[in-house]
Amino acid sequence: MRAIRVEETGKPGDWNKLVVAEVPRPEPAEGEVLVQVEAFSVNRADLLQRRGLYPPPPGASPILGLDCAGYVVELGAGVSRWHVGDRVFAVVAGGGYGRYVVIPEDHLIPIPENLSFTEAAAAAEVFLVAFLNLFLEAGLQKGETLLLHGGGSGVGTAAVQLARESGACVIVTAATAEKIERCLQLGAWAGINYKTEDFARRVRELTDGRGVDVVLDWIGAPYLGKHLDILKPGGRLVIIGLMGGHTGEITLAPLLTKRLKIIGSVLRSRSREEKAELVRRFRSQVLPLLASGSVKPVVDSVFNAEEVETAHQRMQEGGHFGKIVLTWSD
Repeated sequence: MRAIRVEETGKPGDWNKLVVAEVPRPEPAEGEVLVQVEAFSVNRADLLQRRGLYPPPPGASPILGLDCAGYVVELGAGVSRWHVGDRVFAVVAGGGYGRYVVIPEDHLIPIPENLSFTEAAAAAEVFLVAFLNLFLEAGLQKGETLLLHGGGSGVGTAAVQLARESGACVIVTAATAEKIERCLQLGAWAGINYKTEDFARRVRELTDGRGVDVVLDWIGAPYLGKHLDILKPGGRLVIIGLMGGHTGEITLAPLLTKRLKIIGSVLRSRSREEKAELVRRFRSQVLPLLASGSVKPVVDSVFNAEEVETAHQRMQEGGHFGKIVLTWSD
């Protein structure tokens, strides 16, 4: 089968070359399904993995790719809930950049009739991550206020919509006025340009000094102290990335006096059982919103698989809004 393969230079951290090459096609084991991939998205983790900085979990495919959308083409032994020809999408621990990928049957999600393969690929990883971290980890409730960093990212655009549908108030940060305006159109209440404003001070102003209930953060160390300062009593900080750094120093007093929670979260390395339970809850609570059009995947741009270098460069430059998607069709 065709797949996008990393050609390593031998130097750790190098921006290794990506090529479309022939590799062995995987075979579904018991309880697994073989999916012919039609579309898949670019995630920032892919840029790290191609540089050797984010290896796949043990047992996962070494091929890049954390999500995919396509057709069921073969069933492993014991699979009864799916049929050949079903349109499905899923989050995977690796292999999404291949023309075929094997996926546990209980990790698959049916694609609603109103979504194309491109849109389903744009929805897969980001809506699952947003749902997991806003509601299952942080317990975001109606009437609460959420601070969401990177509102124009794939996870950001999904999180804005899911929080809006739950009745929460969303404040986003973004790098440009255009991105902020598009977040407001998706349902955010307010936006902060983190390049020209101190986000913590601005949050205080917007909330009349009360702060926020939940922070969804992928920056990490540089923002840690500010987050603890702007969280309300009982507030929750969910850290899903460390783009700004791994090591930070804080005073622990606010954790006690305000009864705060710092939650670290990652999806890729969770067990099969944990992912199956997440998918079950996602199908019950989020899939109907996608099927009705109440929430929609935001597609920034679409490239052919042969244009993967261009797609990765667009992600690296940071000018995108929503998801960058690759397809195997011309």
